[in-house]
Amino acid sequence: MKSIPKALLLVAVLIALAAGARSVPRLFEKLNTVEAAPLPSTRVRTGDVTFTVTADGSLQGGNSRMLTAPMAGGGTLTLTDLRKPGDLVKKGDVVAQFDTTDETYKLREAESDLAEAEQQVMQAKSEAKAKEEEVEYELIAARGELKQAEIEVTANAIRAALTAKQNDITLAGAREKLANLERDYPQRKAAASASVAIQEAARKKAEVLADTARRNIEMMTLKAPADGYINVERNTNTNFYFTGMTLPLFQVGDQVRPGMAVAQIPDLSSWEVSAQIAETDRGHLSLGLPAEIRVISVPGRKFSGKVKDLGGTTGSPWDRRFECKLSLVESAPELRPGMSARIVVTLETIKNATWLPAQALFEQGGRAFVYARQGERFVARDVKLVRRGESQVVVTGVRPGEEIALASPDQKEQKTSKDASANPAGGIPK
Repeated sequence: MKSIPKALLLVAVLIALAAGARSVPRLFEKLNTVEAAPLPSTRVRTGDVTFTVTADGSLQGGNSRMLTAPMAGGGTLTLTDLRKPGDLVKKGDVVAQFDTTDETYKLREAESDLAEAEQQVMQAKSEAKAKEEEVEYELIAARGELKQAEIEVTANAIRAALTAKQNDITLAGAREKLANLERDYPQRKAAASASVAIQEAARKKAEVLADTARRNIEMMTLKAPADGYINVERNTNTNFYFTGMTLPLFQVGDQVRPGMAVAQIPDLSSWEVSAQIAETDRGHLSLGLPAEIRVISVPGRKFSGKVKDLGGTTGSPWDRRFECKLSLVESAPELRPGMSARIVVTLETIKNATWLPAQALFEQGGRAFVYARQGERFVARDVKLVRRGESQVVVTGVRPGEEIALASPDQKEQKTSKDASANPAGGIPK
């Protein structure tokens, strides 16, 4: 009788174990099931769509007066003094100074040569004057001798034949001597003048060299052409440039090539914003387009502007950008060069357009399509892209109010499958 309860107990335990074994796979099956999150979607909308281009830029004065390194010295120049960015200067104040050591040496050498040349000119003039007076004296003496010989010849009739013959010979010699002197006089005078001209040329050369050195020294001091704030330019003459690196501003000690812009003084009555625009937006911009400008340092205020200039593209092949300048319609006393600004350029407005968020449009192999709701799932449907913006796209091929997926259902299914395979319980058979 005592063994019967033990047998019943053993049977009950075995039944319980069998029931538990059958429920384990179901439990793991529930654990292995991944609840799929609902696919994000949106509705097709209609209305006016305004397309814009946004970018960050920096404030600068329009119609800036550029200060460039002078074409002096024949080589690179060294900055010895430079005002700091943002310094307020008056017209005529020194903004930048270059090393004038070489030009000062050239000036002293030229001034020494000039002083010596002036002495040589004075000496040459004195010698020319003396030679001219000497020739004139010889002419006077020759004329006197000729006159005396002519007087002596007049008395030949009463003199001996030999004496008369000597008088004739003396007269002929006096005439020949005077003729030679008169013929050579211009040449001798010209020779004296040529000597003076040579020394004058040497003096003028030294004078030109001295004037050039003085002018170069004066040009090496860059002065403010008007009142305003200093905006120091970036040094493009550096050898340490890498893609994406910001070039440093000019500073004392830098080597500057002639003609390089060192600083500028903006016209504070005419402000501009310089921004780097993505190359993909280049074709949408044109001169005169309106823009809204927000200056970071002047919160709560909007400035109106217009596209003023479109520059060339720069940057790496995978991040090409171009410079865009916008002019501000109005000014403000708190504006300063270099302030950061956010610009929004209005391209165009399409009236009564059918549009979607930009992430709802997919493109592949030249095909544009969306995932539209069809029953319980989303199905790909081809559409025609009319215009793309930064956050919106205008399309045809869908109806207003249709539900469109904001993500690819295929990618979502792949992600769900991947999550299920990553669950350790997935390896237990059902």
